[in-house]
Amino acid sequence: MMLQDKLNTLQSNIKDMGSLAVAFSGGVDSTFLLKVARDVLGDNVIAVTACSSTYPEREFKEASDFAKKLGVKHIVIISEELDIEGFAENPVNRCYFCKHELFSKIKNVAKEHGIEYIADGSNVDDLGDYRPGLKAVNELGVVSPLKDAKLTKDDIRHFSKEMGLPTWDKPAFACLSSRFPYGHKITKEKLNMIDKAEQYLLDLGFKQVRVRYHEDIARIEVSPNERNKFFNEQLLDKVYEMFKQIGFKYTTLDLKGYRTGSMNETISL
Repeated sequence: MMLQDKLNTLQSNIKDMGSLAVAFSGGVDSTFLLKVARDVLGDNVIAVTACSSTYPEREFKEASDFAKKLGVKHIVIISEELDIEGFAENPVNRCYFCKHELFSKIKNVAKEHGIEYIADGSNVDDLGDYRPGLKAVNELGVVSPLKDAKLTKDDIRHFSKEMGLPTWDKPAFACLSSRFPYGHKITKEKLNMIDKAEQYLLDLGFKQVRVRYHEDIARIEVSPNERNKFFNEQLLDKVYEMFKQIGFKYTTLDLKGYRTGSMNETISL
């Protein structure tokens, strides 16, 4: 399918829906989806963002600012994953619990506002990794317009750039719970440590960042082309000292660098 054909398909499918509630995180995919939906449906689209301890304040602010600029109705809900039974124990299907809770709440919001369809930002590339959250999406009848139009992440970035969206080159982001090895309990205190550590690295100028939590050890992942920034003794000392203040006894650098779903490398599917 040609690139423009994919966009035409997306626009046509959204038009047929008539009204849409977009699960809006402010990331590359959901921002693009919200923009297209707004262009096609006008006021018949709403954006719904969930706030929780797994969602950094910086991400929420970006989402809020964009929704306001786009002129779309933006509804904020509380969806505290740690309150969901079984979530904090961090099983391999952790994302299922999260997505089921999230989209159940969005369904209620959609019903209150007379919205017929609920959409997530899944794209074709998401089918290549272990994503138990997609099971909840299917169970609750949530639509995935980007995936249905055969759009890849690169396609979405391409169109986002053409449309002047600020997220066209935004690094990938996943909720902070993804920083923990499966089976290791997740707490607000640990999430706060991860948030502070990642924010510090972002403030230093790193673009793509993950700080994986291994009890006393922080394992830093940055994009492969940013790894050479750590060949600097002063920077190494600064990062070590800050991470120590945050609560990590040891700080390590993952030599392979950032890759999607690195925590999934330890499980058998």
